[in-house]
Amino acid sequence: MKPYHHIAIVECGEPLIEIPLELFTVESPHPYEKLGATYGYYSPYYLRQSVVNKLIQAQNYLELLLPLWRIQIFDGYRPVAVQQFMVNYSFATAVQERGLIEAELSQHQRQEIWDAVYEIWAVPSLNEKTPPPHSTGAAVDVTLVDDKGQVVNMGSPIDELSERSHPDYYAHSEISAQRQYHAHRQLLCDVMLKAGFQRNPKEWWHFCYGDQMWAWLSHQPTAMYGRL
Repeated sequence: MKPYHHIAIVECGEPLIEIPLELFTVESPHPYEKLGATYGYYSPYYLRQSVVNKLIQAQNYLELLLPLWRIQIFDGYRPVAVQQFMVNYSFATAVQERGLIEAELSQHQRQEIWDAVYEIWAVPSLNEKTPPPHSTGAAVDVTLVDDKGQVVNMGSPIDELSERSHPDYYAHSEISAQRQYHAHRQLLCDVMLKAGFQRNPKEWWHFCYGDQMWAWLSHQPTAMYGRL
């Protein structure tokens, strides 16, 4: 259970709509589809209508500060099946990176790796009361692209299973390059929060509006969006 799962969901029925990608940038092919994830009818570039509107506002705020910079959409709507696929992939990758073999893992090793996976990934729950944030169409993973079309260095890649993913990891660094990483993260956060989003406390790239996490961070009594 995540700390926001106690928040009740009062589904408002707002539809998923396609993100106007001409206003943003994307990684092509999509990172999870490239790994073999299947999204079905909706692509990863769909979100709830109000979430899309707020994303456009965030892009407009960014352009006021830095003309020609763009928000890059990494992932939006994510069916629970894709969530399960990526959780399994993340676990398998973590096992490989540790030089281990899954069939030979001790119970302690297995638990340690799952704990690391679920530090970043939401449980692919089918329980209507505990939906993964992306399955509601209310969460979006984003980064920045500069005026030269280059992805901005945030100090760690999206989805990394480490403390470097925490938004303020570089906040107190005395190294110039690392202070720049934090400045980039803060710029992204500033324009997204100004548009009405909330940021995942453990992921610099994950922002949400209207779901349980947003309600918890905003001190709202209920969430507007449940699983689709």
